[in-house]
Amino acid sequence: MLAGRGRLPNEPGVYRFRDGRGRVLYVGRATQLRSRVGSYWSDLGDRRHLVRMVAAVAAVEALVCDSVHEAAWLERNVLEHRKPRWNRIRGGTETPVYLGLSGSSTAPGLRLSYDAGEFGPYLGSQRVRLALSGLHRIRPLQYTGSRLTGAERDFAEKRGVTAADREALAADLAAILARDPEAVGRARADLTALRDRAAATLAFEVAGQVQEELEALDWVTAPQRATSLEPDDFTAAGWSGGVLLTLTVRAGRIIDWTQRACGERAAAPHLAATPPGWTGYVQRNAELAAALTTAGAGTAVVPRRRSAPTAVPR
Repeated sequence: MLAGRGRLPNEPGVYRFRDGRGRVLYVGRATQLRSRVGSYWSDLGDRRHLVRMVAAVAAVEALVCDSVHEAAWLERNVLEHRKPRWNRIRGGTETPVYLGLSGSSTAPGLRLSYDAGEFGPYLGSQRVRLALSGLHRIRPLQYTGSRLTGAERDFAEKRGVTAADREALAADLAAILARDPEAVGRARADLTALRDRAAATLAFEVAGQVQEELEALDWVTAPQRATSLEPDDFTAAGWSGGVLLTLTVRAGRIIDWTQRACGERAAAPHLAATPPGWTGYVQRNAELAAALTTAGAGTAVVPRRRSAPTAVPR
């Protein structure tokens, strides 16, 4: 059993295993880091091909994320940057998508796109389509246009919306997709009420569909900074207990992280160069890195031999 894994939090995140020579063996993501990492030392189930890898694991490193969606993006980015030996694929299997919002009088509404759009990016086109369906239920912007068909006019009447509601609905949808807490809270409350009303009238199929839409809305509106629409390049650093943790961001994506032994004075310039909005995020992960290192479960310094450095497996 890997020492110190109990210091991993049961929160979403990305983990990586290193062998005794400091080489990265595997990168994975977790809904709950502690239980996921611990599962490698219990019944591997359909992951029996990893038995030999587990025997070689000497250390675990991890980044805690603010949501499962963020963990999915972070794993994808890291694996696109460098694929360790025991990972089967480079990147991820979910499809990146975007949402566009139009408040025009002729074609108002939200639309999914595979090209860069106003909101996103999001992973998992099916989840995003479900979120879109839920938002159409509670914020029917598409029925406020000036070129509605007869059926669409009937739907607009049933939903109680007219062209006069267009601006307010568009603004509310924009606030929801911008992750405004109050707007998201109202949207969740409205979907929850629809689900409960459907269940109360024994319309369980509808209630189940709305529940899926509610979960998809949570996916779309959850905190997610591993991949951004802003094409920024920078590094963000945190220091704790003699360990300096550094995130590498390229074109708005976290593509890698490193951790090494470092004195507080030497760490100061790196901390000063960290964008203010990233300080808390990277500091929390520096504290985790230090805790794992102290427990013997993580490596603050990747061992180096006197000969040419060992290449990280690709």
